[in-house]
Amino acid sequence: MSRRLDILVPFLNERESAVDFCAMAAALAAEARSRFGLEASFILIDDGSTDGGGALFEEHMSGHWSLVTLSRNFGKESAILAGLDHAQGDYVLLMDADLQHTAEVALDMIGRILADPDLDMVYAVRADRAESRSAGRYFAQWFYWLINMGQRYEIPANAGDFRVMTRRFAEAMRQLRDQRRFNKGLYAWTGFRQQRILYRPAERQGGESKWSRRKLIAFSLEGFTSFSVVPLRAVSLFGTGVALLGFLYGVKILLEVLFTGIAVPGYPSLMVAVLVLGGLNLALTGLVGEYVWSALSEAKNRPNYIVKTITGPQAAPAAQKKKAASARAIDG
Repeated sequence: MSRRLDILVPFLNERESAVDFCAMAAALAAEARSRFGLEASFILIDDGSTDGGGALFEEHMSGHWSLVTLSRNFGKESAILAGLDHAQGDYVLLMDADLQHTAEVALDMIGRILADPDLDMVYAVRADRAESRSAGRYFAQWFYWLINMGQRYEIPANAGDFRVMTRRFAEAMRQLRDQRRFNKGLYAWTGFRQQRILYRPAERQGGESKWSRRKLIAFSLEGFTSFSVVPLRAVSLFGTGVALLGFLYGVKILLEVLFTGIAVPGYPSLMVAVLVLGGLNLALTGLVGEYVWSALSEAKNRPNYIVKTITGPQAAPAAQKKKAASARAIDG
């Protein structure tokens, strides 16, 4: 019996690249079958698209595939989890629908994981980001240095969701039901043996990236609140330092008054103390609020996503698996 490769493709408003992706998908499935003996099955996850792209994928996809349409836009992290929940293959490949993740790189990663039985994941790292000298690159370096500080595992820089994994890795990822998901951290936290490769993404075939600067900052903040306590400790250390300096300054003033008779400075020193300590308290309150909001989101234990429909040739098996999983949960 041939082994199965499930290819998860989350997308949001990718109408312009849908037809070309379907053609690439057919070629990728044929290569996976002829080169590795893998039967490829595509699981497309429509994360609340509003441009009618889902209908184009349904019209042009061929072979084994299913389209999981979510009830609204839950975010790419949750869309990937939805795909993992519906995957049943021996291997699972994650790739985007904008054609920046090429079939050649995907086949390279598949070949590597098949060649090494002890390997559970191969992930692609963008070489163009590693080699750039932009301000964004230095911000990313600082971000990963900070979030990896004091960790027992390392979240690799510039690694996205373009990766292939074994079934046991996929099953481990399904167990992680974080509400505010930061998949880069979850991949690293899960462990297992992983290998990275460098790649250069192809040009987008249409549309624009869904990751604005504002969304990237918010996503980075979610990563911090989910995987690092360093910001809280840094603010605590800063507050301790400010308190120590204030104490030393108070001793200095007291000694000057006692031994030299110099008048105690009034308004300027008072304003400096109020502004420094007030700003520090506001910053700390906001930071603690982020962690509290993260904890509250987890405590609510809402579903990570809600499925609206499942269509396509593979829709029935996926629905049966979901029904069986629900029955096991009720019986448990």
